[in-house]
Amino acid sequence: MVTLNEIQKFLEPRKMAIAGASRNMKKFGGVVFKELKEKGFELYPINPNAVEIQGVKCCKSVEELPSDVENLLIITSSEETISVARAAIGKGIKMVWIQQKSETPEAVKTIVDAGIPLIHNKCILMFASPVKGVHGFHRFLTKTFGAYPKLVVAN
Repeated sequence: MVTLNEIQKFLEPRKMAIAGASRNMKKFGGVVFKELKEKGFELYPINPNAVEIQGVKCCKSVEELPSDVENLLIITSSEETISVARAAIGKGIKMVWIQQKSETPEAVKTIVDAGIPLIHNKCILMFASPVKGVHGFHRFLTKTFGAYPKLVVAN
């Protein structure tokens, strides 16, 4: 089970690559990129078909990322997720978040077996501060019904 500690650790540097970032604002990859950019995150979009996204230079693949980018958000189609997961392992990515609807059992197992901390089955927009709009309401409901990740305190 994903803890709030892991989510905070992923978000704390406010710097990440986004595989599946899109120029199309009707696609979730475009919406997530725009919202995280507006929230002040330093983003490295990955899209093999784009030169830039929303004014930010785009990488064609995970392999092109600068070496100091340690966290990767995957919001690709589920068919593409496993190849991105394998590339993340090869690149030495330190933490991976696979957005809901992008995950596959094979990709999850691949990341976990590589010993890379993984967040999945969660929507990043429910946790990246400030949380507002429909994601704020979804966060409220998740907390109300006890499904919000817990903060684990070491003894």
